[in-house]
Amino acid sequence: MIHRPELLPDTYTSASPWWKNAVLYQVYPRSFQDTNGDGIGDLEGICSRLDYLADLGIDIVWISPIYRSPQADNGYDISDYRDIDPLFGDLAAFDRLVARAHELGMRIVMDLVVNHTSIEHPWFLESASSVHSPRRDWYYWRDARPGMEPGTPGAQPNNWESFFGGSAWEFDPRSGQYYLHLFAREQPDLNWENPRVREAVYEMMNWWLDRGVDGFRVDAIDVISKAPGLPDGGPARAPFGVGHELYADGPRLHEFLQEMNARTFAHHPGTFTVGEASNASPESALLFCAPERGEFNMLIQFEHMNVGLEDGKFSPRPLQEGELADVFTRWQETLGQRGWNALYLENHDQPRSVARFGDAEAYWRESATALATAYLLQRGTPFIYQGQEIGMLGGSFSAPSDFRDIESLNYLASCSDDHIPAGVAAMSRDNGRTPMQWDDSPTAGFTSAHPWISIPPSASRINVAAQMQDPSSILSYYKALIDARHRIPALTDGTFDRIDVGDPALFTYCRRTSCSEVLVMVNLSGTARAPYFPSPDEAWTPSRWTLYLGNVDEPGAGGSPDGQNEEDCSLPPCASMRPWEARVYVRAL
Repeated sequence: MIHRPELLPDTYTSASPWWKNAVLYQVYPRSFQDTNGDGIGDLEGICSRLDYLADLGIDIVWISPIYRSPQADNGYDISDYRDIDPLFGDLAAFDRLVARAHELGMRIVMDLVVNHTSIEHPWFLESASSVHSPRRDWYYWRDARPGMEPGTPGAQPNNWESFFGGSAWEFDPRSGQYYLHLFAREQPDLNWENPRVREAVYEMMNWWLDRGVDGFRVDAIDVISKAPGLPDGGPARAPFGVGHELYADGPRLHEFLQEMNARTFAHHPGTFTVGEASNASPESALLFCAPERGEFNMLIQFEHMNVGLEDGKFSPRPLQEGELADVFTRWQETLGQRGWNALYLENHDQPRSVARFGDAEAYWRESATALATAYLLQRGTPFIYQGQEIGMLGGSFSAPSDFRDIESLNYLASCSDDHIPAGVAAMSRDNGRTPMQWDDSPTAGFTSAHPWISIPPSASRINVAAQMQDPSSILSYYKALIDARHRIPALTDGTFDRIDVGDPALFTYCRRTSCSEVLVMVNLSGTARAPYFPSPDEAWTPSRWTLYLGNVDEPGAGGSPDGQNEEDCSLPPCASMRPWEARVYVRAL
């Protein structure tokens, strides 16, 4: 690894708003750190690891749902919005966590689910108690199709499919009606058309913001507005099921989001807000995150994560050269100076990036650091998912009993035998939910008990302790990238310009401001490639650029296009790139 920190400015770059110069770290509480010996992570565990996150350079900690919940979908089914689930602790433990994070200069962002609740939420219990309940219309209740017997196959009010498979409707024998659930049957959809629902949601959000929370990541927010009349949907569009076009980006979506902002975030200046939108395109994303629209700071979109899933999530195909980089580029260029990107490659819903997009066997370290370089230095706010910074690989799933995720279990239930399809093993959300690998002990330093989901075999060699003191580790490389983001003005406010170097596998781009420039070069392939810069153009002359960071141990080993090898860290941009090689050049103006 090549790392020359002396090339960076001495101080952090100032940013307005503050989150433009921030790096976010997502914690999946169930799998981060267990302190009470029950095999499940908890709030005290997160608090005990905040110093590690501060040392990494993290500014924002996003915590996946910790509200009271029956855990049908690991906390994304909330039964009490104003309490902490006993699995994780209590409100006092949460307050201590927020206070300690603030002491260390970090902000706490909560994961918020307001498209649906749990079937055990008091709102739903009251709604389901009677067709005459005052809260009946807080959810979507509908009769069976005309002329069909309620509860029989095909009698559902429409043909919409759940994200987790099967019908999006569940029959309630007591009332003879169905309720809508776009996710699991334990997650009934709230009726956002009802102003009393919206008012209750806004009151709850303000309650948390007043308590000291610094913002929200809002789950599945683009499906809160459904098409009037809830008509049948057209053919499925993978990786989504039937009806997606009728409940994603609904007619009142942006009206609701602007109202949410006006009633909550606008009263708490500096709040960090990010929405998750499964259907967003680069063009429609501006509706969510253009500052003048008053909705979110940024958007978590799915386009780059859905590349190669045309035949469904569990039938991935290998990506073509340049395919991932082209999606990155389209989002960068379309949002431009108007919108702001949420940059990510991993989260709790995705497999590990080095296993999905890299080469976990032949080039584990190289591809993990190359992918990090490719996304983390783009225009936007980088999101790092727990364990990504050490190159975690995901689980080892060979039997149905190995899985915990409701989406995977529902899919396996539809299979004819106990055989685990390769696509399910590779793409299951459980891959991102295995315990954080802190050391090489039998339970990876995560717990003193039997963990709620198995520790991957790779934990014995891939863990924080093994990388903490290694200057060439993936962890050290992430620290160097984060340090650059904090200190180089071009990486905060700079433009993004993709550079064609004659090979689709070479993702090359420049970030520029009036006072600094950064050139990023990444070989997203397992073979050596030679870049060819536009010529003649003095902008790409070797004397213009100084290599700040590289992920290979021997610069110049690939040689330059004319066969001349470099002997030192002045490796020019035109030098051939080794498999999964990444370079970050700086130029002070």
